[in-house]
This record gives sequence, structure tokens and C-alpha cells, in this order.
Amino acid sequence: MKIGLVCPYNIARGGGVQEIVRDLRKELISRGHDVKIITPQPRETEGCDMEGVICLGAAADFRSPLHTTPQFSVSVDVSEIDQMLESEQFDILHFHEPWVPMLSKQILSRSSCVNIATFHAKVPETLMSRTVAKVVTPYTKSVLKYLHSLTAVSDAAAEYIGSLTDEPVTIIPNGIDLTRYHVPKVERKSTSEKTILYIGRLERRKGLKYLFKAYEELIAEHEHIRLVIAGDGPDREKLEALATSMKLPDVTFLGFVSEEVKMQLLAEADLFCSPAVYGESFGLVLLEAMANGLVVVAGDNSGYESVMQDMGALSLVNPRDIPAFTRKLDLMLHEESLRAEWKKWALDYVQQFAYPRIVDQYEELYTYVLAHHSHKIRLYE
Repeated sequence: MKIGLVCPYNIARGGGVQEIVRDLRKELISRGHDVKIITPQPRETEGCDMEGVICLGAAADFRSPLHTTPQFSVSVDVSEIDQMLESEQFDILHFHEPWVPMLSKQILSRSSCVNIATFHAKVPETLMSRTVAKVVTPYTKSVLKYLHSLTAVSDAAAEYIGSLTDEPVTIIPNGIDLTRYHVPKVERKSTSEKTILYIGRLERRKGLKYLFKAYEELIAEHEHIRLVIAGDGPDREKLEALATSMKLPDVTFLGFVSEEVKMQLLAEADLFCSPAVYGESFGLVLLEAMANGLVVVAGDNSGYESVMQDMGALSLVNPRDIPAFTRKLDLMLHEESLRAEWKKWALDYVQQFAYPRIVDQYEELYTYVLAHHSHKIRLYE
């Protein structure tokens, strides 16, 4: 099949959706498909010299209601779109986050092939209460009418879009490339020091202030524990000041880290903690930690709950409940028999998210929709 993967964010930048689109293309190509990524033209470059990538229009930075700062398309000349579609002759266009302005809607309105969508994000309740009815919902409805099949990475991600249509939303979870992860064959440390690791954006919804409070309680009872914070974001200075004002010892802020450094941190830590309180649709970072043999403690938001099933539910906690959060950290950090059993379970559990299995599901969907929709069918009227 000739497949176009439409990513509304600058593919040259880091980000969960961008990483998923790149990995999806890689696996589809390995199966013999012809796959291109369609993305906004990055502001910082002229032209588009990335292999297998088609850049359209112009992009701009935008502080989104999802508490991120993506760079996405703000304008595309329709003649440019028509020329691209005529030249490529796609069988399928697969739109990721099609409700994000403006690239997806502009292409959808010109497309004459099969159009499939994947929704990744959980729309925060704060956005729902303030602006969805006025802005996001009408725009999303205008996009839905062009789509032949809807997918989402989790029930949490499907919740909003499912409220706008009676059409089914197929759940196909995010995948991870398990070949990139390896479980250390020896114990991470020969000393008694324990490391709690956080990797992610530094912003309010990630719940780091609750982690600091639980860490404060934990080190009052246990020595030789340190906290490593990897990542950047709008709250970095505020969080560094908070750690200083609380006089927390052995807290290290690393800032943004490369993929290589991230892997090293995962290999060396004893426990991975992501205390996000809302706004999570899946929890890819949890699977990455688990795939590397790392015990996890995570916030009990709906996105993480969708990933941490079965024995993984033991890892969930309400981060705002500091005594319960502290006890969970203590248990998962020091109870060695539980840790061993949990890691054994986790390494088996993550196999279902291996990219070949995830792409099997997309490939089956592509084939089915292509066979049943040789002409445009509008889902939303």
C-alpha cells in the first residue's frame, strides 16, 4: 500500500506523537509498504531534506491547552496540497491528532483516498469546561465528516471523540520498539543507595510537587535515596526553587536529555516515578521503564490506568495523598520479593505493545477499510 502518515507537529522535534509516527513508518516499510510522513515545514529550516518526509506550508509555535508547546502548521496553500496528492497517489492517509489545526483539515478537504484517524491525547477537564464547546468541538466535528475510520490509543483518548459521533472508535495502543531496551544482567548497584527517576515534561499536570513532598517523607525514614529529574518545561525554575526551599537533599535536575542518556538513566535507576495527576492518555514512558526492567510508581489518572492493568495496578497511587504516595514509594523501592515478582510480570506484559503487534492491528485495519471504502464516506453529518 501507498500510505501517508500525517503528523500535525514538527517531525524534526522531539515528542510522543512524532516518535510514534516515525516508528510506525519504519515498521510499515519493513513490511514492503511505501510510506511517507507529511508534516509542517519547520520554521528553522528552508526546504525539507528528511528522508521520506514531505513538508507543507508554514509552522508556528503555540502554547496549547494540553500544556505543551508544539510547532504545528498554520497555513498551507491548497495548490501545494493538490500537487502533493496528485504526485503521491496515496491509497491511505493516516492522520494523527487530526483535530489539531490546520494541516490535517486542509489535506482532508482535498483528499480522495481512504482517510483514517488516530487520537492520542486526552483532552483535559479544564479545557473541556472552558473552551471545547466554543472552539474545539465545532472544529473537530468539521474534521470527522471526512474520515472513514476512527482509532484512539486508549479509552481515555477515545472519550472525547466518542462523545461527538456514534461511529465506533477502535482502540489500538501505542507501541514501543522493544529491541531498543535491554534488562541489565547484573544488579544496578553494588551500594545501598537507591535512585528514584523521573523523565518527562516539567509542568503542573505532571505532579512533581507531590513527588517532592513524598520524597521528603521517605528520606525522613530511609537513608541513601536520591531523586533524579530529567526533562525540561515551563515549571523548571519553579520546581528547582521548591526543592531548594524544602531543603531536599540529593535532588538532581538534568534538564533535557538525549535518547542515549535516557536509556542509561533507565538502566541505572531503581524505581521510575511519574506522578501525573491528569491529562495523560496512555503512558508510553511507563512501558519504556518496564521494558528496561525498572519498577514503576505512577499517578492514578485514567491514561495510566489504561496501561497499568493486572499486577500493574499495584503501582498506581493518588499523588495528592502524600502518606499513601510515600508508602507506595517505600514498598516498591524496598520490598525485594515484590520487586522481583513485579519485574518478572512487567517484562512479559510489555510484549503485547511491541511494534510488530501494534502494526499488525493497523495493517489489518488499513486492509479492511480500503476494501470497504473505495469512495469517500462521511461519518459525521
